[in-house]
Amino acid sequence: MAVLSSSFIFILGAIAGSFLNVCIHRLPREESIVSPPSHCPHCKTPIKPYDNVPIVSYLVLGGRCRSCGSRISPRYLVVELLTAGCFLALSLMFAHAFPLMVIALIFVCSLIIVFFVDLEHQIIPDEISLGGIAFGIVASIAYPQLHTTTSHGLALIRSLEGLVTGGALFWLIRIIGGRVFRKEALGFGDVKLMAAIGALLGPSLILLTTFLAALIGSVIGLSLIAIGRAELGSRLPFGPFICLGAVTSFLYGNQLIAWYLTLLR
Repeated sequence: MAVLSSSFIFILGAIAGSFLNVCIHRLPREESIVSPPSHCPHCKTPIKPYDNVPIVSYLVLGGRCRSCGSRISPRYLVVELLTAGCFLALSLMFAHAFPLMVIALIFVCSLIIVFFVDLEHQIIPDEISLGGIAFGIVASIAYPQLHTTTSHGLALIRSLEGLVTGGALFWLIRIIGGRVFRKEALGFGDVKLMAAIGALLGPSLILLTTFLAALIGSVIGLSLIAIGRAELGSRLPFGPFICLGAVTSFLYGNQLIAWYLTLLR
């Protein structure tokens, strides 16, 4: 029974990943995510239902369009596998709290879109960041345990505090960085994304997210410089690092903060 349940959740996640691929491709191009139906990005031929099975179709077709033979980006397969894996992992992690599981799935799916859109286009869709602000506030009120309280009013206050903290902090970094380096240090999309994440995580975890994003970005940036894939001063999209920091904070943030506080005693 457990195997059947896990298999169903994995398949559901793969289907969700297929939809996320549509969002990743169309949102930065300001195209509708519902119409027209799925089609080859090269020849525009509509994809037949039997060629639109998540994960399986990509592997069977060897990552190519059946009609024109053009190579399809491996990102499609990666997103479907990643989303399926996240669905399975989060369903197991939050099996005791269904509302928290739903919130986690929506949050992670949104960040997967941001991760790949910013990586490919260096923009963060307003549909995700502005929609995420509304989602963070509503989720906080509906499930105040997100902010370690049972009070809906207190959860709303912490959500708003996180929104202001995340947005204001990155707005300040954007202004100071621009004046120091005489070029745009952070895009305004990063500011809105941090406001959205703060609305869901609250003030403490948004600060942790900032630290983790900077740490991950520094490690990856220095690694790319060391292997000759980037130069000092090269601009890297910061959205993916924010996403990694946010997911870590959402899943393990309170434990990390508690561990750090024990070191100070």
